[in-house]
Amino acid sequence: MPQLRIAQDPAADELLGRDPLALLIGMLLDQQFPMERAFGAPRLLAQRLGVDTLSAAELAEHDPELLLRHFQGPPALHRYPGSMATRTQELARLLVERYDGRAEALWTDVPDGRTLLRRLGELPGFGAQKAKIFLALLGKQVGVTPPGWREAAGEYGEEGSRRSVADITGPESLAEVRSFKQSVKQAAKEARAARAGS
Repeated sequence: MPQLRIAQDPAADELLGRDPLALLIGMLLDQQFPMERAFGAPRLLAQRLGVDTLSAAELAEHDPELLLRHFQGPPALHRYPGSMATRTQELARLLVERYDGRAEALWTDVPDGRTLLRRLGELPGFGAQKAKIFLALLGKQVGVTPPGWREAAGEYGEEGSRRSVADITGPESLAEVRSFKQSVKQAAKEARAARAGS
């Protein structure tokens, strides 16, 4: 079982390490929301559902209104609890339909990194960038290393990078990833300003 330190909370990280669905949902929620809170949300959701481990089958069948209330909190599991509750349920339904309700079935029998990237990209809420980041997270911290995984993950798969959640192993690396993301945002902002001025 991987020892993850993404949520920066021992109980939340313990769930991420033993429950592939929790890790997948944490990644789903990691947008327009602080990383640690996104990856801490699966534990809060499990507590509110009264379970130790999340189940795709149960989430897929859950009353949408009740699930929304679980997402609304307080505290809310995301900045946009409504759309994220819906997306989480869509993710669970896809896992039930295609992978027997098992998140880890996405990667257990995968022949190569490219195939895994394609599978991840088919998940609700997983665009190209999120799929690459999650692939890098699986390779760097979970031990899922099909042939060509680093190439499929692109720059996120690079050894020693500090680009994304895939590189967070504690408070220090979290600060480094934050700093990298801020520098990317700043560079994009300056490029837009330069284009507007020309």
